[in-house]
Amino acid sequence: MSQNSQPVYLKLRDLIAAAIIDGTYAEGAMLPSVRAFAAEQGANPLTVAKAYQLFQLEGLVEVQRGVGMYVAPGAAEKLRGRERDLFLSREWPAIRAKMHMLGIDPAELLAEA
Repeated sequence: MSQNSQPVYLKLRDLIAAAIIDGTYAEGAMLPSVRAFAAEQGANPLTVAKAYQLFQLEGLVEVQRGVGMYVAPGAAEKLRGRERDLFLSREWPAIRAKMHMLGIDPAELLAEA
């Protein structure tokens, strides 16, 4: 499924996941409130709550009632592993096929990096 055809709550989930992976929200850090994140993203608070709920169900955040949600220990590594697996299974085969079609040698790309 392309990023553009994803439901809004999954797009928000991807934004939060990327922020956890890159350390914007480090382990133990508090996530923005549902209302604050909704305002920042121009989204409905119920949609943000649905995205946050996915993280709760996956054990990636810990909830402290009346205080907020915190990034759980190990969340970044778990998300990084999942994103890596998705990239290798969904995106990489098409990239590899296009490179082959265009005669691009992966070794050349690595040498340029």
